[in-house]
Parts: sequence; C-alpha cells; structure tokens
Amino acid sequence: MLGTAMKKAAGLALPILLSALPTAAQQGSGREDPAWPEISTVSHVVLPQAAGGSYNLRSDRAPIQVEEVRAKVSILESTARTTLEVQLRNPGRSRAEAVLLLPVPAGAVVSSFLFEGASSEPTARLLPREEARRTYDEIVARVKDPALLEFAGSNLVRSSVFPVEPGGRQRVRLTYEELLEEDGGRIDYVLPRSESLSVRVPWKIDVQIDSPSPISMVYSPSHDLETLLRKTRRVQLRVSAAARLAPGPFRISYLPERDEVTASLLAYPDRKVGGGYFLVMAGLPAVPPENGNRLKREVTLVFDRSGSMAGEKMDQARAAALQIVEGLEDGEAFNIIDYSSRVSKFAASPVIKSRKSVLEARDYLAAMRPTGGTNIHDALLEALRQERRQGFLGLVLFMTDGLPTVGRTTEGEISSMVAAANIHQRRIFTFGVGQDVNVPLLDRLSDRTRATSTFVLPGEDVELKLAKVFRRLYGPVLADLELETVDEQGAVTTRAVREILPARLPDLYEGDQLVLLGQYLADRKPLHFRLKGNYLGKERVFSFRFDVSRASTTNSFVPRLWAARKIAFLIDQIRQAGATLAGGPIAVGTDIFSDPRFREIAEEILRLSTEFGILSEYTSFLATEGTDLGEWERLRLACNDELNRRAVRTRFGEGAVSQGRNFNEKKGQVLLNYDNAYWDENNALVSNYGVQQICDRAFFLQGDQWIDSRIISGGQSLQPEREIEFGSEEHAVMLDVLMAQGRQGLLALPGNTLLQYQGKAVLVRNGAPSGNTRK
Repeated sequence: MLGTAMKKAAGLALPILLSALPTAAQQGSGREDPAWPEISTVSHVVLPQAAGGSYNLRSDRAPIQVEEVRAKVSILESTARTTLEVQLRNPGRSRAEAVLLLPVPAGAVVSSFLFEGASSEPTARLLPREEARRTYDEIVARVKDPALLEFAGSNLVRSSVFPVEPGGRQRVRLTYEELLEEDGGRIDYVLPRSESLSVRVPWKIDVQIDSPSPISMVYSPSHDLETLLRKTRRVQLRVSAAARLAPGPFRISYLPERDEVTASLLAYPDRKVGGGYFLVMAGLPAVPPENGNRLKREVTLVFDRSGSMAGEKMDQARAAALQIVEGLEDGEAFNIIDYSSRVSKFAASPVIKSRKSVLEARDYLAAMRPTGGTNIHDALLEALRQERRQGFLGLVLFMTDGLPTVGRTTEGEISSMVAAANIHQRRIFTFGVGQDVNVPLLDRLSDRTRATSTFVLPGEDVELKLAKVFRRLYGPVLADLELETVDEQGAVTTRAVREILPARLPDLYEGDQLVLLGQYLADRKPLHFRLKGNYLGKERVFSFRFDVSRASTTNSFVPRLWAARKIAFLIDQIRQAGATLAGGPIAVGTDIFSDPRFREIAEEILRLSTEFGILSEYTSFLATEGTDLGEWERLRLACNDELNRRAVRTRFGEGAVSQGRNFNEKKGQVLLNYDNAYWDENNALVSNYGVQQICDRAFFLQGDQWIDSRIISGGQSLQPEREIEFGSEEHAVMLDVLMAQGRQGLLALPGNTLLQYQGKAVLVRNGAPSGNTRK
C-alpha cells in the first residue's frame, strides 16, 4: 500500500482507500475497473497546476470551474508533505464526472485522496512515465491545448472518477510525500505549477518548516512570502495575498544554521558566459550570540524645515523624529540637524541617548518652524563631517521635500561633496517627500553609501515611511561587507567569476538575508569566496567553497534575477550620467548617446531586455502591438529615445519618482517578476502580458505568434527556416527532444510559436488563439 487509511477529514465525508502502485502485469491484464475508465469516457479533467485548472472533454457539458487551490506544505528536516485542496464548481445542469491529474516531483508517494459525495472507493495512483505521457497526449489531442505539454515528462498522480453535482461545488483533497534534495546543507522544495501568465486560479499556500538545527535563512525566488511565525527551529510562512495569482513553480529553500554566517549556492549552466550563472544565499544566526558585542547605531536625523514643509508634513516629520530617537537602544547615539536656507543642529556632535537627551530633543523638535529655502548641500556637509563615535555604525536619515535652492545646488556639486566629506563612511538613507525632489540625486546618495531611497507620495504619511525604514535598521549584525573571490590556495583571483551584483554589499541587520547574483567562468571547478566584515563588533573573515557541478537548467530563475539586477545597474548609469556631461551640466538638446560609451550601455540594456524578456519603462515598447522585432536598429533607436526622455532628462516630478521607485525595487531584486510589473509615469503599477518567460527562454507576442527572444537578440531573421504542425509526428519528436532537456514547456504557448530549435528558427503551427487571456 502507498499509505495508511486516513481518518475522515473535517467537512469531507468519505474515508480513503489507497491503491497500490500497479505492477506491469496488472497494467496489461485487461481487467475492467469502473473507477479507472479511459480518459475519453469522462467529461472533465482537473489539473490544478495548469493555467486554466480544468479541461472540458465534452462539448455538450458546461466546463467545471476551479475556484481556488489551497496548498499546505509541511517540511520536517528533508521530508515534505504536501496537501492540495481543490475547490471546484459545476455551473452546468448535469453531473460532471471528473478525474484529477496532478504533476508531482520524482519520488513523490501518494498518502491520501478524498472527496465529498457517494462513490466507489476513492483512489489515487502514480502513473509510470510512459502512461503519464500517453495521458497527456490523449488530452492534448482532444482539447487542442498545448498548455498541458508544460508538464509532459513529469510524474503524474491520477485519481479515480469523482462527481461534481449540477450547480454544486466539490472539494478534492490529495496528499503526497517526498524526500527533498539537499545540496551543501540547503534544503529545496518545489511545487510544480504553470509559468503561463494566463493563470486564473488563486493559490493559497501555507508552509511550515521544522528543523532539528536552528534555521538561518528561508528564501523563495518565486513568490512573496509573509512570515506568520519565526522561531529558532520553526518557521511558518504564507504566500502573500498579492502573489496568489503569481504564476510559476512555487520554490522555497532553507538553510539550517552551521556557522555564524551560513551560505549556499544555486547554479545555472551557460557556456555563452563561460560557465554559467550563480546565486549565493547567505543567512545570519537565528539568534545572535549572547556574548557578541552588538554594533551600536549613531543616528543623525537631517530634516527639511523649508517653507514648503508647513502644516501636516512638518507635524509628521516631528513625530517621526521623536519616534526614532525614543526607539534607539540605551547607549546608542543621535543628533538632529534641521535646515532651510540655513542649517541648525541639536548638538555639536551625536549624543548618547538618555532620559535627559530625549527630553531635550523633544523640546528642540517642538520649537522647529518651517521657513526659507532648501540648502541640501550644507545640511549634508554638517551631517557627514561630525566625528563618529568609535565602534558605532553611522546612519544618516536625510529628508527633503524640494529641490536644492540655496547654496550649491547642482547634482554634480552635491554628489562630489558627499563623496569627499563622507570620510566616516556614514550610510545615507534618503527620503523624498512629494514629487519636487531630485530623484537621481537621492538615489545616488543612498546607493553609494550602502543605504536605500524612499519616496513619500502625496497623501502618504511621512512618519509611517520613516518609521518603517528605521525598524528595519534594528540590531546591526554584519557591516562593511567585502567579498573576494579566491583560488584553492586562498589567493585573490579575477578568473573565476564576474558581474557580481550588487557590487557594493549592504549591511545586514537582525532578520536580514543576503542574495548575491553573478556569472562564473569555470565550467566545473568549485568557487571559493572570502567574506570580510564587522561581525558583532569584531573584524571577521568567513570562507566558503561552493560546488557548481550540480548546475541545472531547472534553476532558470537564477539568470533571470541576475539580468534584472544588471539592467537596473546599467539604467542607473544612464540616469546618473544625465547630471553632467563632458564635465558640465547637461545642455538642452544634447544627445547623451552621441557618446559611444553610453550608446554601448543602452544597447546592452536592450539586448538583456530582449534575451531575458525583462521589460522596464524604457523598453516596454518591445511588447507593444506594431513594434517590428526584426528591425534591431529601430529597436535600438527607440530604446535610446526612451532613456533620453526619461532617465536622462526627467530629474524631478511624478515621472522621476516612478523611476526612483523602480530602480530601488530592481537593483536588489530577489523575486521573479513574470508579468514585468513596474511603476509608470503616473505612479500606477502596470504589467506586460505580451512577454512570456518560460523554462529558460522568453517569448514576445507579435501579431498571431510568439517569437523566441533568442532569435530577436541574436539578430536572426524572423522568417522560419522550417515549419512543424502541432500534433504531427515531427511535433512529437520535437517534444521528446525538449523533454530530454527539461524544456518541454517551450511548446506550451497558445497559438503559433517561432522557436530557436537545434540552431534554426522553427515555426510550430497551432490554430489555437495566441493572445493572453489575463489582461
């Protein structure tokens, strides 16, 4: 037996009788089992992981609707139990006879299957690979929908027939168990799901992880997670409400704690870049050591009190400052600098928090009055030239609601001053209030000092935004990080990796985790890293050795995340170059792309955007109807125009704020962004459904067909060199080849697909509509 009989589940009426895996003799015995009829005899097939969720095999019946799927994942050490509860609705007037098909990871074992209503003994069994393939082929041939091909070749659980009464609902619950793979101490879990942007079924996913060792880090590259419970050896998580419709396999990895800093590596092979792409995930101790000397914070609050701050903004800024001062730990230090045309200070240098200093700060804040202009240069200079207390981490929280109007006012002058004056390496966390702020300047100040920018939109609460950032800065654990790549003898080398992002590593606070992305050059050689930093008040060195021999194309999320960060980095180079050109302010009418350095950067942005299917406000035209993807020179000029208009010339206003929000989200991106969502010029979140990322490819929808991005970025002709009809023998052979590579999903797009296959542009013809149903 595959498992033991389960007790009746809450709200479910039938106990479970589990079937044994059929032997080859039983499969060929020819015996008739009414619970296991041919697929052709049932009216519906339910495949919850597919985009639509169910398939209607009878044209005279109304289709079953999959209303939602609830997944409960319990991980204990390296074993996982997954329970899927599928909520179905039959809007028709006749009973639907359905079977459940469930793609599962290799090695999974069914432990229970239940549903409501009277029926013969409900059973579920694992289909051997060959039988699973025949099942997929049969359904695809009948419904003419290639979407199911995404799961061809995977192990498949099939249930016995269950009813869904007319006008009624049915709940189906199936549980399977599996042994998870361990790689260098990291435990990985994957729940197979479609990558199609047409997904319409919400998934509610809850995860509980129990580990005999403390849990250092939990990371999902696929879905945004909310933490419900965080204990040393137990973590409870839930996919956020905003991510319930997010497509793609649900992936989660966790690192049991092995040392003070625990790290692991995931790799994707790609000979084009030398060896491939890698992702390093690193976590801090679940509980910092008791004997560690925590880094103390020295916080300087720099507040704009120009005339434009009058009213509610000034009240919120005062409240935020007081909340931050009172939120410091005893023994930490603070100062307050307020500025308009002139600069004032609470103290000559940061003071230790005490009851007395807090009361004095309260009085100082109450006396602040808005007046005058905005002297950003001198306010920052006063904050940075303060002597820093020995052993403290210097933080500056800098807020402004306007452009610099007094003193030195150009971006170049202010940036140069900060670079020269910040000898104590203070982190500058910038806050732009409203839309009349120089966004690229604020981004530069924060990004170059291991900090972040935050923008407070009109109508948002300044106090809440400041407090949210400050809460994240609790308990510095690891600061002043530097990463070195070394060889087997420990000597620094430049021949093992390149393009590590971010290039400047952030400080890590309690609860933080580090995700690095890069390219490795050696095909099979291990990677050696040395991480240096201030760990709990002491200079420490941590050494790591990672094996890349297990690099897999199933880790296709790794190059996607790398490309997203790389694009953000290149775009910011263009944005920052807009401040000055040839040593002086950029002149009206000057084309920044007359400089070959910037032309090269822009073309690289375009190439990465097309190759990986990653769009931004500067390249969204790639998914616009009417864009000729076969004219690379026109695409390049269009990209230059968008970068010139937005990144170079839009320095303040609503459009600049949206660019700043996008930059700060993308530069440290850790989650896949299948629908290419970004903030537009009106600060509205928009998505692109004319681009589909699937397997390790991207496809652009043009007219009635999808075009492989590798054909576009490679400058190939968009005319097919060969044509293959969907469902033909040639198509079956092609599917076999792609299945062997783990890329069968490349044939799962609706409509015609122009695919790079065996070095040629091959058109797969399918009469099904190519448009995306999710708009």
